[in-house]
Amino acid sequence: MRDTCRLARKILDSAGRHLKVGVTTDEIDEFVHQMCIDNGAYPSPLMYNHFPKSICTSVNNVACHGIPDLRPLEDGDIINVDITHKKTHMTTGLFMILLLQSAEKCWKTIYKNGVHGDVSKTYLIGAVDEKGRQLVEVTEKCLYAGIAQCRPGQKFLAIGTAIRDLAKANGFSVIPAFCGHGIGHEFHTPPDIVHIPLDGCESQHVTMKEGMTFTIEPILSEGTDMIAILEDDGWTALSEDGSRSAQFEHTVLITSGGCEILTISEEELKRERKKKDA
Repeated sequence: MRDTCRLARKILDSAGRHLKVGVTTDEIDEFVHQMCIDNGAYPSPLMYNHFPKSICTSVNNVACHGIPDLRPLEDGDIINVDITHKKTHMTTGLFMILLLQSAEKCWKTIYKNGVHGDVSKTYLIGAVDEKGRQLVEVTEKCLYAGIAQCRPGQKFLAIGTAIRDLAKANGFSVIPAFCGHGIGHEFHTPPDIVHIPLDGCESQHVTMKEGMTFTIEPILSEGTDMIAILEDDGWTALSEDGSRSAQFEHTVLITSGGCEILTISEEELKRERKKKDA
């Protein structure tokens, strides 16, 4: 998991350096796909329940699961890039044969001997207005507020409570329709990591245990917390009122002393160490 998550982070950071005005999300998708293959990995979203691309790129009012296309990024956009991949040790021939089969078989066969790494970040394109910058900044802080709750014996409910409280204090809403998830040999497994407090939900009173790996990936909106899925593609989630949203995600491991962020960047690691030393 550590190696796979480190590679996922490396690919995300590399993709982030290519984001600029005029670049299309299709170009970013192609770059990430090739980098995965070059590193002996496979982009997990590709063919997952018929998802047609290797990454999700969600721009402005797209909450998540945006499909890369030919639209050039514009000055003032905010874009979330979601990277998930899995290490594979198959020969190229077997890899391509299985790729052409159904999505369900693809996930159960191609990757059964590997593990997934999942990470995402929202980027600013050009000169983003103050409200947009604040949305992105607070969303990242909410991710870390949720991570701060992670330790053995803690209820999963604490993650959603911390995220909701911080978002609300800053005037933003949490989109509850999408949650984090267990991850490892399978792309999505229990537990569900809900980003709002659901006290009446039994699963949120389950406690964390050493060795668990899961994602935390809150989506914050500057407007409504309601979304609609585009019927044309069955994936793209849009805010119902057209408001912008931002998302950040890490894969975490519960350890004996708390948790380890498996997808942390060097920059984030230095920042967190500086906070602890202060």
